[in-house]
Amino acid sequence: MGTTQKKLGEAELEIMQVIWDRKAPVTANYILKELQGKRPWPLSTLMTSLTRLADKGFVNCDRSTGTNLYTFVISENEYKAKAGKHFLEKLYNNSIENMVATLYSNKAIQDSDLAELRNFLDELEDA
Repeated sequence: MGTTQKKLGEAELEIMQVIWDRKAPVTANYILKELQGKRPWPLSTLMTSLTRLADKGFVNCDRSTGTNLYTFVISENEYKAKAGKHFLEKLYNNSIENMVATLYSNKAIQDSDLAELRNFLDELEDA
Protein backbone atom coordinates (compact mmCIF):
# COMPACT_ATOMS: atom_id res chain seq x y z
CA MET A 1 0.00 0.00 0.00
CA GLY A 2 2.97 2.32 0.28
CA THR A 3 2.95 5.43 2.42
CA THR A 4 -0.49 6.71 1.50
CA GLN A 5 -2.93 4.89 3.70
CA LYS A 6 -6.58 5.31 2.97
CA LYS A 7 -8.57 6.80 5.83
CA LEU A 8 -11.38 5.11 7.69
CA GLY A 9 -14.72 6.82 8.16
CA GLU A 10 -16.28 6.78 11.63
CA ALA A 11 -18.51 3.78 10.90
CA GLU A 12 -15.66 1.91 9.20
CA LEU A 13 -13.45 2.54 12.21
CA GLU A 14 -16.13 1.04 14.49
CA ILE A 15 -16.26 -2.07 12.27
CA MET A 16 -12.47 -2.35 12.29
CA GLN A 17 -12.44 -2.00 16.09
CA VAL A 18 -14.65 -5.09 16.36
CA ILE A 19 -12.36 -7.05 14.01
CA TRP A 20 -9.19 -5.87 15.79
CA ASP A 21 -10.59 -6.66 19.25
CA ARG A 22 -11.58 -10.21 18.28
CA LYS A 23 -8.09 -11.13 16.99
CA ALA A 24 -9.69 -14.02 15.08
CA PRO A 25 -11.74 -14.29 11.88
CA VAL A 26 -15.28 -12.96 12.38
CA THR A 27 -18.56 -13.26 10.52
CA ALA A 28 -20.65 -10.30 9.43
CA ASN A 29 -23.34 -11.40 11.91
CA TYR A 30 -20.81 -11.27 14.77
CA ILE A 31 -19.85 -7.70 13.76
CA LEU A 32 -23.51 -6.73 13.46
CA LYS A 33 -24.21 -8.04 16.99
CA GLU A 34 -21.19 -6.22 18.43
CA LEU A 35 -22.26 -2.94 16.85
CA GLN A 36 -25.91 -3.19 17.92
CA GLY A 37 -25.71 -0.44 20.55
CA LYS A 38 -23.87 1.98 18.22
CA ARG A 39 -25.25 1.18 14.77
CA PRO A 40 -28.62 -0.54 14.39
CA TRP A 41 -27.88 -1.48 10.79
CA PRO A 42 -29.46 -4.03 8.51
CA LEU A 43 -27.01 -6.73 7.39
CA SER A 44 -26.98 -5.31 3.83
CA THR A 45 -25.53 -1.98 5.06
CA LEU A 46 -22.79 -3.77 6.97
CA MET A 47 -21.98 -5.95 3.95
CA THR A 48 -21.60 -2.81 1.80
CA SER A 49 -19.18 -1.35 4.38
CA LEU A 50 -17.20 -4.61 4.58
CA THR A 51 -16.89 -4.68 0.78
CA ARG A 52 -15.61 -1.10 0.88
CA LEU A 53 -13.10 -2.02 3.62
CA ALA A 54 -11.89 -4.93 1.50
CA ASP A 55 -11.53 -2.64 -1.54
CA LYS A 56 -9.49 -0.20 0.57
CA GLY A 57 -7.22 -3.05 1.68
CA PHE A 58 -8.21 -3.05 5.37
CA VAL A 59 -9.91 -6.44 5.57
CA ASN A 60 -9.68 -9.78 3.86
CA CYS A 61 -12.73 -11.94 3.24
CA ASP A 62 -12.25 -15.72 3.30
CA ARG A 63 -15.13 -17.37 1.43
CA SER A 64 -13.66 -20.89 1.40
CA THR A 65 -15.74 -22.17 4.35
CA GLY A 66 -19.13 -21.22 2.91
CA THR A 67 -19.39 -18.46 5.53
CA ASN A 68 -17.64 -15.17 4.86
CA LEU A 69 -14.92 -14.77 7.50
CA TYR A 70 -13.31 -11.36 7.87
CA THR A 71 -9.81 -10.69 9.15
CA PHE A 72 -7.81 -7.48 9.29
CA VAL A 73 -5.02 -6.85 6.81
CA ILE A 74 -3.77 -3.67 8.52
CA SER A 75 -3.23 -3.97 12.27
CA GLU A 76 -4.68 -1.47 14.72
CA ASN A 77 -1.22 -0.20 15.70
CA GLU A 78 -0.16 0.20 12.07
CA TYR A 79 -3.31 2.19 11.28
CA LYS A 80 -3.03 4.37 14.39
CA ALA A 81 0.65 5.12 13.74
CA LYS A 82 0.00 6.25 10.16
CA ALA A 83 -3.22 8.10 11.01
CA GLY A 84 -1.51 9.82 13.96
CA LYS A 85 1.42 10.89 11.81
CA HIS A 86 -0.95 12.26 9.13
CA PHE A 87 -3.01 14.07 11.79
CA LEU A 88 0.12 15.64 13.31
CA GLU A 89 1.41 16.75 9.89
CA LYS A 90 -1.91 18.17 8.74
CA LEU A 91 -3.08 19.97 11.89
CA TYR A 92 0.07 20.80 13.84
CA ASN A 93 2.76 21.29 11.20
CA ASN A 94 4.35 18.00 12.31
CA SER A 95 5.07 19.40 15.79
CA ILE A 96 4.09 17.48 18.91
CA GLU A 97 4.95 20.60 20.89
CA ASN A 98 2.36 22.60 18.89
CA MET A 99 -0.23 19.89 19.46
CA VAL A 100 0.29 19.68 23.22
CA ALA A 101 0.41 23.49 23.57
CA THR A 102 -2.86 23.87 21.63
CA LEU A 103 -4.62 21.14 23.60
CA TYR A 104 -3.36 22.52 26.91
CA SER A 105 -4.23 26.14 26.20
CA ASN A 106 -7.76 25.09 25.18
CA LYS A 107 -8.18 23.00 28.34
CA ALA A 108 -8.49 19.79 26.30
CA ILE A 109 -5.72 18.31 28.45
CA GLN A 110 -5.07 19.01 32.13
CA ASP A 111 -1.97 19.27 34.32
CA SER A 112 -2.48 15.61 35.28
CA ASP A 113 -2.28 14.66 31.59
CA LEU A 114 1.01 16.55 31.28
CA ALA A 115 2.38 14.73 34.33
CA GLU A 116 1.34 11.40 32.78
CA LEU A 117 3.03 12.39 29.51
CA ARG A 118 6.18 13.45 31.40
CA ASN A 119 6.31 10.07 33.20
CA PHE A 120 5.79 8.25 29.91
CA LEU A 121 8.64 10.16 28.25
CA ASP A 122 10.92 9.48 31.24
CA GLU A 123 10.16 5.75 30.96
CA LEU A 124 10.93 5.82 27.23
CA GLU A 125 14.31 7.44 27.87
CA ASP A 126 15.15 4.93 30.61
CA ALA A 127 14.27 1.92 28.46
